[in-house]
This record gives sequence, C-alpha cells and structure tokens, in this order.
Amino acid sequence: MRTLFYLCCLVAAACGVMACSNDAPPQDAAIVNREKLPIMVSHGVSKLISDSGINRYKVITEEWAIYDKTTPPRQDFLKGILLLRFDNKMKVDMQITADTAYWYDQNLWELRGRVFVNNEASQTTYRSEQLYWDMRTHEFYSHVWMRIVTPERDIEGNRFKSNENMTRYEVTQDKGSLPMPEDNKQPADTAAAPSPQA
Repeated sequence: MRTLFYLCCLVAAACGVMACSNDAPPQDAAIVNREKLPIMVSHGVSKLISDSGINRYKVITEEWAIYDKTTPPRQDFLKGILLLRFDNKMKVDMQITADTAYWYDQNLWELRGRVFVNNEASQTTYRSEQLYWDMRTHEFYSHVWMRIVTPERDIEGNRFKSNENMTRYEVTQDKGSLPMPEDNKQPADTAAAPSPQA
C-alpha cells in the first residue's frame, strides 16, 4: 500500500514538472545599444551598383556588414574591398582596392590600409594609407602621405584633392619628378620654384 502511495506521488511530481516545462528556446538579455549590431552581414559578395538604371560600379568583398542605426548609416568592409567603375560601354575604367573600407550614407567612402587606385582613362595610379571618395561631389581627398603617378609626373605629398578621374588634382607638401623637355625649358603647365635671390 505504501509502495502504491509513493508511486502515485512520483507520477504526480513528474506530471507537475512536465506541466511547467517550456519548449521556447532560451533567451539572452535584450540588446541595449543597437548601433553596434549590424542588421545584415554577407560573406563572399560580388554586387553590381546602378546609377539611374545603368550599372556603374561593382563591389567585391569577403565580408559586408550593414549598420542601419548608426548616424549616418554605415556599411563596413573590414576584410578588404575591390571596387570597379564602368564607363558607358560597361568597360572597367577605374579600380580601387583597400584593406578596409567604410561607406557612409551610400555616399562617402573611407578607404584605409593599402589603398590603390588605377584609373585606366587617365593612366594614373594612386597609393596611400587613406583616401576619401565623395560620390556626391565626385572628388577624392586625403590628409596623409600619398603618391600619384601619371604618364608625365611622379608626385608625393601629404595632402591630396582631385576630381573623380584624377585629371585635375592638388598636392601640398609635395616632392616629385617631372621629365624635362630636350631644350631644358620648363613645361608651361608646371609651377616654377622661386629662384634664389642674388
């Protein structure tokens, strides 16, 4: 009789435990700072970006994180990036690579690390550790050491500003070399250094 009583108590306890169990997965603490959490992370990305219905750019990256709660909204490319720009015939006319990139508000690019730009149209290459690209004003600029090489010039400097095609640019605190014409006259488009006073 006593054994039957214990058995009934065990069955009742088991039923009570089963009635209290919850099949819902365990929950973690609520996220307080949503800005630090990306809304989406993609891996192994190759994406075309259009402008007015025409494919203008291609982004190739190992990892692409999108943050929608930052101010301004930001997209991170922390494992490197390759950007390709197309001309009207869908031919690549500019290539940009960087170790790290940030794209703010789908307008301003901040490229960091080993930044390299190869502009096929102007036959110009650019190297630095940082470069900003404002897609709204169509300008590049930088405030760190840089080197730009064109068919006519090889210039280094610490401040740089240029149009998007790198055909008009300003370099300050610069040094470099220019080819001299055979008649040893200075090219018309090169600023002359002040001559020493006698």
